[in-house]
Amino acid sequence: MIIIFYAYHILIHVSQVSLAFDSISHSISLIDDGNTLVSKGGTYELGFFTPGNSNKRYLGIWYKKIPIQTVVWVANRLIPINDSSGTLTLNNITGNLVLTQKNNGTVAWSTTTNSLTKKQENPLAILLDSGNLVILDEKQENKELYLWQSFDYPTDTFLPEMKFGLDFRTGLNRRLTAWKSPDDPSPGDFSFGMVPHNYPDAYMMKGDKKFYRSGPWNGMHASGSPQVKPNPIYDYRFVYNKDEFYYTYSLKNSSSVTRLVLNATAYVRYRYIWIESAKRWEIYTSVPLDLCDSYALCGAYSSCVISDSPVCQCMEGFKPKFPQAWYSMDWSNGCVRNKALRCEDKQKDGFVKLSGMKGPDTTYSWFDQTIGLEECRVKCLENCSCMAYANSDVRGEGNGCALWFGDLVDIRQFAAGGQDLYVRMEASELEHVNEGHKKKGVLVAVTVSLAMAMLSGITILGWCYRQKSQNNVKDKSDLSIKDHLKSGMQVDDGDLPVFHLSTMAKATNNFTLSNKIGEGGFGPVYRGILVDGLEIAVKRLSKNSGQGLNEFKNEVKLIAKLQHRNLVKLLGCCLDEEEKMLVYEYMPNSSLDSFIFDKLKSEILDWSKRFDIICGIARGLVYLHQDSRLRIIHRDLKASNVLLDKELNPKISDFGMARIFGGDQNEGNTKRIVGTYGYMAPEYATDGLFSVKSDVFSFGVLLMEIISGKRSRGYYNQNQSHNLIGYAWKLWKEGRPIKLIDKNIGESCFISQILHCVHVSLLCVQQNPEDRPIMSSVILMLVSEFDLAEPKQPGFLLKDSSEADSSTSKHLLSSANEITITLLEAR
Repeated sequence: MIIIFYAYHILIHVSQVSLAFDSISHSISLIDDGNTLVSKGGTYELGFFTPGNSNKRYLGIWYKKIPIQTVVWVANRLIPINDSSGTLTLNNITGNLVLTQKNNGTVAWSTTTNSLTKKQENPLAILLDSGNLVILDEKQENKELYLWQSFDYPTDTFLPEMKFGLDFRTGLNRRLTAWKSPDDPSPGDFSFGMVPHNYPDAYMMKGDKKFYRSGPWNGMHASGSPQVKPNPIYDYRFVYNKDEFYYTYSLKNSSSVTRLVLNATAYVRYRYIWIESAKRWEIYTSVPLDLCDSYALCGAYSSCVISDSPVCQCMEGFKPKFPQAWYSMDWSNGCVRNKALRCEDKQKDGFVKLSGMKGPDTTYSWFDQTIGLEECRVKCLENCSCMAYANSDVRGEGNGCALWFGDLVDIRQFAAGGQDLYVRMEASELEHVNEGHKKKGVLVAVTVSLAMAMLSGITILGWCYRQKSQNNVKDKSDLSIKDHLKSGMQVDDGDLPVFHLSTMAKATNNFTLSNKIGEGGFGPVYRGILVDGLEIAVKRLSKNSGQGLNEFKNEVKLIAKLQHRNLVKLLGCCLDEEEKMLVYEYMPNSSLDSFIFDKLKSEILDWSKRFDIICGIARGLVYLHQDSRLRIIHRDLKASNVLLDKELNPKISDFGMARIFGGDQNEGNTKRIVGTYGYMAPEYATDGLFSVKSDVFSFGVLLMEIISGKRSRGYYNQNQSHNLIGYAWKLWKEGRPIKLIDKNIGESCFISQILHCVHVSLLCVQQNPEDRPIMSSVILMLVSEFDLAEPKQPGFLLKDSSEADSSTSKHLLSSANEITITLLEAR
């Protein structure tokens, strides 16, 4: 009898932990706090939870099989429950789910079914394996005819098979709204949704202010995302008909787990992939991608080109509206026409074709899928307010018509992808633009012809030289890099020039000390001049370097594939006997550290120039992390590895430590810690873990150095033994970050922007990598006026000297060319 009694109580206890059902019906009508519903396949679970450091209770849905609780939907976002008295009930009369607080009867949340006037005798609430909580009539034949479903009311997460968009029949607009904070799932400031313009578009907003636009669907992808390519994980679809328009996506492999989330504290939307082997979420994609994704950054009639400097350029036939502001990098007022339109005479206007474009904001637009491009042109010409037209569907030879009225804003031009946009222009201005195109075509043809002639001449001279010298010395000067570098090393972009040792010796005056311009991690760097007058920088690998050959090969492989205005350009290499050298473009202003840490030269860098340098470095990192054909982690970003050209434009250099990742890889691990103390992220220095977030940490340190004019490594406050980041954190908490600013820019009229950059720097150096923004978000933070999240504790805060204890220190020893790192406990 006693055994039966205890068994009964154990059974009751288990039932309170989990109902082990996937549904609530008239026979089981409620769930108490402590019980859960589990979908049939065990994929999702519904129950009560407490987020983060909150003490409130919420009803939500999360992944059942994932050890990290990841909530994808919340019912009572507006009214949390203060204790564990919450109860979810299925009302047999209305068919609605009702969440109440038992101790006071407060209704925290309820559904509104589609059949309010009809008594529901057989309501059934089911949690599906898609993560959709639905209510249906248990007796009806069509089990997909729902009275209500949670997929119609998403919170911050977009799941597979969910519809994202508008239902014309019900007026329902399914949009994402971020949590207020990681501890508070109530609706925050950030939202992402479709806007029912005549030509539908999707926007990310903070409050009522737009900060990102995807661009309208053009038959293949959103016009602002030509980089989105077919992938092995999911398929996107866009549906537009008389009843609704929406985006949705489906999994190609049912075992994949992915979700799209609107971030609570940053201006970004992430797509996460669950990596089962590592038991963690990885960022697969994110938007905005770069500076040009900032909404209307360049104003009207201007396009953003991420590879240009500056990134904003007036469209052909237009000029800056306010030149002084424009050339001060305030592009918000955009551009105006060189010549006004003559709409009353249809023969006096025409259109210029722009290729590779993101379609303008569709707030004032119209489209028709049934007509072609020529009829589209006629319709635009007939309407004096029509400023541009394009195909609404770019598949095949193109189809459909889209018209834009009023000013054209939020346009960008892509290096690859994009679509044709036809912009209205006055006839004489159109002739001028077309004439310019013809001249460019002639110039290109002449240049190509001259280049071919020169190439032929060089080839003949080279052949003659080889014939003459083949019996005297073994010729090495014309060998390709593939002949020199064995071990499987390849250069995909054609053969890289390989210089003879004698050429390098002559160029550098036999590597004299007077030509030495620096000392890298693996050897000296010399200035040189080739016979044609080209200035070069020669990085000579030290013969005593224990690890130099691998880094040398790595640097050649990496830089030969990279082309960006904020990365140093590799001109060639030298492999001759035991000599190994890299030949770069020469940077006459040396490295950034020679300016910001020098009392006299630092005066040259006013805040405007420093900000340009900051943004240039950030653009270079975005290219490395996500815009290049390879995903590259630099691992040694510091002031001495940022070179300055004659206009003081920054170029990231020294890729000896860099690592290539595959497109679906985000993190690596190494037992060999290399880099520079003071710039290393804590997870890399202590555990050998590196990722794009490691570079973000280094960027944050570098940003603080540029602002303060002080070195992170070796800078200490005499009274409290703080390093630079620790000192910055102390001043931030005390409300005195202005004391960080370099005295050479301290009287600047840009104080608010400088303090904004201090804020960004502290976000980049947070202890936890997951808390740090990605570099594309960093760029948006730098140039935007939006409020930023409060930074959390940085990594590597030095304790007061009185508190330091050798038992809490960790020493990582490395080989000859690696540094010895001493880490003090983080606060």
